[in-house]
Amino acid sequence: MALSFQEIILRLLLAALMGSAVGLERERLNWVAGLRTHMLVCVGSALIMMVSAYGFAEVLKYKDVVLDPSRVAAQVVSGIGFLGAGTIFFWRKEVLRGLTTAAALWAVAGVGLAIGGGMYFAGTAATILILIILALMKPLERKLFKSSEIQRHSLTIRMIPTKFSLRNLEDTMNAAGIEVIEMKINRISDTTPDHDYLLEINIMGKGEKLLHLADEIKVKEGIQSISYQ
Repeated sequence: MALSFQEIILRLLLAALMGSAVGLERERLNWVAGLRTHMLVCVGSALIMMVSAYGFAEVLKYKDVVLDPSRVAAQVVSGIGFLGAGTIFFWRKEVLRGLTTAAALWAVAGVGLAIGGGMYFAGTAATILILIILALMKPLERKLFKSSEIQRHSLTIRMIPTKFSLRNLEDTMNAAGIEVIEMKINRISDTTPDHDYLLEINIMGKGEKLLHLADEIKVKEGIQSISYQ
């Protein structure tokens, strides 16, 4: 069985449409793997599926030749891993990001295989479900797990180290369950014996713990100002 030109074009265009729908959702969040990447993955997967299923029809004319369409298509599932790995990275040496985009690329490859195999309803339904998961589940996830969500925050403190030392600050943070990722210290005044330091600190912790920490630190002697985001 050979596909008509119209059927081939239809499957490729539908795969591009499904990939673009997911890609637009990633693009709006400024991910590197956005619109074009997802479209290419989906179209490429559809093409590979068509080649796998119909591209070797001529060899079936020969005796003792057996065709397994799943073998070529199966390589898409494992081969897409290199693209997914490219979207995953460590942020500030601590936070792993890009897993959702990697999973989206893998899922879009599955959509392309379905479209390429002529399973239009399955491919369309999967695309709709993927979009629901990407667009609607994140706000719900944040709402459900807001109290336990650990995030990265920035803390800026202006202090007099002779009155409140860095050791005191570190002990206070450890007691509050705040993990320090990076700290930058700048001296901003040399005119007095009690020179001022400006600390820029990147930390990991729960938002509510950060609020309690800021309230605790700002009343300490030697702390001139504190801000966070």
